[in-house]
Amino acid sequence: MDIAELLSKDGFHCKCGKTHRALVKKCVIRSGAIAEIPSVLEGFKRVFLLADLNTYAAAGEKVERVLCGAGFDVKKYVYPTSSPMLPDEKTVGSAIMHYADCDVVVAVGSGVINDTGKILSAVAGKPYMIVGTAPSMDGYASATSSMDRDGLKISLPSKCPDFVIGDLSVIKDAPMEMIRSGVGDMLAKYISICEWRVSRLINGEYYCEEVADMVRQALAEVVNCADKLPSRDEKAVGAVMNGMVLSGIAANYAGISRPVSGAEHYFSHVWDMKGENLRLHGIQCGAATVEMLRVYEFLRTVKPDYDKARAFVKAFDLDAYNAKLAEFIPLGADAMIGLEKKEGKYDPIRHDERVKKIIAHWDEILAVMDEELPPAQKVADFLARLGAPASAAEIGKTPLESAKTLHFSKDIRDKYVGTRLLWDLGVIDEATEALYGVKNI
Repeated sequence: MDIAELLSKDGFHCKCGKTHRALVKKCVIRSGAIAEIPSVLEGFKRVFLLADLNTYAAAGEKVERVLCGAGFDVKKYVYPTSSPMLPDEKTVGSAIMHYADCDVVVAVGSGVINDTGKILSAVAGKPYMIVGTAPSMDGYASATSSMDRDGLKISLPSKCPDFVIGDLSVIKDAPMEMIRSGVGDMLAKYISICEWRVSRLINGEYYCEEVADMVRQALAEVVNCADKLPSRDEKAVGAVMNGMVLSGIAANYAGISRPVSGAEHYFSHVWDMKGENLRLHGIQCGAATVEMLRVYEFLRTVKPDYDKARAFVKAFDLDAYNAKLAEFIPLGADAMIGLEKKEGKYDPIRHDERVKKIIAHWDEILAVMDEELPPAQKVADFLARLGAPASAAEIGKTPLESAKTLHFSKDIRDKYVGTRLLWDLGVIDEATEALYGVKNI
């Protein structure tokens, strides 16, 4: 899918009822794209450049040299670290405290650098450009930043980049783990599209087939070229980078993160908040996608039973559950428990309404699973060929940790996902026993 063509139609009215806006003004993804930055930033003069030691060496120094050579006044802040940075208050605060007034903020990097740049440009009220250094995550073109605030992983409203630059001569040389991460983040779209459709059936949630199909096409392009990624083929790496940018545009089109993230992302968020055996977000999402595909294979064996579901909810002890949540995720539990107090998903009356809809639409729900989801083993084998972990166990999670992650993933956001469906049907304990040999968390 051609991003330039997509941006040329920005603001089109869709049959879903929304007017879709990408928010990105210009995107250049090709070899040598850094040389085009001065023409993209025509009309600006003062630039604030944000990078870390790794991204400055990979591309930031070249970006600065190109801008200075074209007559731009460049001020910069390079985080004095080559270690992974946390997406938290300290990282954002450092950027703000080192900020110099400018006409445009230019960040060079990927995940944390981009998310921080989006917040900085929003606070400063300035246009924003991201120069990507790796196809590792799908936030390049989104209007939110994935951050840790008070210990809870949140999607913080920020600023969508006005300009996205992806120089494939740089990106193809990114660490292979970051390229695998982008593939993992794309594979997550199998789950996100499925859950979006399922939530429409159960909750009447807004859904757009045009947006969903855009994501499906981008995912297919990545899967079809993935075998060429180990050789750092530019076309294959470009497909992953395109997918990362298109995912952000899809989220902007929908106005929600539904098209690009689901329960598999929440597995990753739980692991991030635990802070143990951490891998890159997309690597975790890839492994969690396989975990959720196995959840859906379990769900296909379930016959919904209204009385069983109601008895399960009647016996559910929320206080005891929250105590287990606080023990497993000490830093984020208070915020997650507070979210539930606002949302009330465990309320018996709301549950009764949902379970009746689930039973009424069960055949349709099964059909959605069949249409959207590949076999778990097929995706696991795909990841293994790329040298990526294909299960929670392969990233160091014990069966008990995996079982608890499955339970608590449904409390991260106010979004209906597959683990909530397990709870609504009263079979979540059966699922953890079948998948992990753990019945009681």
